[in-house]
Amino acid sequence: MTPEELATTVDGLMDGLRADLVRLSSIPSIAFPGFPGGPVEEAHDLVAALLRDAGVPTVERIDLPDTAPVVYGEIPPPDPAAPTVLLYGHYDVQPPGDEKLWRSPPFEPTPVEGGLRARGIADDKSNVIAHLGMLRAYGGRPPVGVKIVVEGQEEYGSAFDGYPPTDPGRFACDAMVIADLGNLRPGTPTLTTGLRGAAEVVVEARTLEEPRHSGEFGGAAPDALLVLLKALATLHDVHGDVAVAGLRREEWTGTSYTEEEFRDLAGVRDGVPLIGSGSLGERLWSGPAITVIGLDAPGVEHAASAVVPQARAKLNLRFHPRQDPREAQARLVEHLRSLRPFGVPLTVTPGDTGPGYEATTGGPAYRAALAALKEAWGTDASYVATGGSIPLVNGLAAAAPGAEVLLFGAQDSMCNLHAPNERVLFSELRNTVVAMGAFVRAYADGFRAGDRTGGEA
Repeated sequence: MTPEELATTVDGLMDGLRADLVRLSSIPSIAFPGFPGGPVEEAHDLVAALLRDAGVPTVERIDLPDTAPVVYGEIPPPDPAAPTVLLYGHYDVQPPGDEKLWRSPPFEPTPVEGGLRARGIADDKSNVIAHLGMLRAYGGRPPVGVKIVVEGQEEYGSAFDGYPPTDPGRFACDAMVIADLGNLRPGTPTLTTGLRGAAEVVVEARTLEEPRHSGEFGGAAPDALLVLLKALATLHDVHGDVAVAGLRREEWTGTSYTEEEFRDLAGVRDGVPLIGSGSLGERLWSGPAITVIGLDAPGVEHAASAVVPQARAKLNLRFHPRQDPREAQARLVEHLRSLRPFGVPLTVTPGDTGPGYEATTGGPAYRAALAALKEAWGTDASYVATGGSIPLVNGLAAAAPGAEVLLFGAQDSMCNLHAPNERVLFSELRNTVVAMGAFVRAYADGFRAGDRTGGEA
């Protein structure tokens, strides 16, 4: 299929793809505890049916304990010389949060300028539909073998993250397209080449058996909240850069946001400066970040005039894609345990960790993806990293260690994923379908011509 034929075919499919996106995004498939399981099953069944209708001959359900079902589909390679590509997405979504902040009901897909608004419509149902669009464009017979994995509990976390290495034959492939993200900005084709790792640590200060009158005892009795705040203040230097020794930081050489874009995306108030030094890419993707994500202390509304006896904080650490998660977490734990704010020792408890990921670049699939993105958007692709995490990437990479991993999709960084009023643009969805179709064509052509090596981490 020529580029012109592919573009024309995709344009003719868009009405149907939009309709299926509305159907899928109308289902509140929230796989979090406390939410009904029926919609999750309904979304699973719809995805499976859409894949069968698109010509996927083998569509199976993978059930694992305590997790939502996974849709697995397979199309055999058209000939022995063709490569196999694994396609990944997920059909579950984040909870909508405070529905008063939504301009329309979160599970009633609503037109916005150039697209649709609904919870999960970008993350990740648009990308599931993009995979479907590529299959339809080729009549269910693409020029590569296809394995498709659509997970049902990615947002909450599931046992499926560690499953692929236990069944490597099922997930064996030459390249994989992880479509759970998208472009730096609308109209800028983007490959994501790195995912920061994550770790959690809880730090606690206990100083008194119980609260004591601040007038009678304040000034000598050690205030646990002051102790904790003094410890937290050591985590960053005067510029706002992380001051914990041993956390990896490197210069970022890829594309990044402008400061104006980032301030708008983050909702930074006028007159408030950004923190840290160096490029935005270095601060966001190739360097560490520590955020206080929870604090147990007396609330202001009902505060008593008393010295606080105990206080606790939960910290979220993001670290360089190539740093070992346990090592990164250990550096933070060691830093906190070495402190004695006002002479008071701290209790430091390590929590969960998740590894980062850095993709190999420059190989045949990577080259094919760059060409495909340019074909779809008409401009050269950029590359970025992300501070978010996709836990299954490492599991899939371990199951198929020789496969190239490509991360691109129909979302864009301005789509409000995980926030109120999430939206997807039809232009990004259309171009992603074209890019996926162009990728499998270019990759298959190169593979048959012997382009099967190259690339660097």
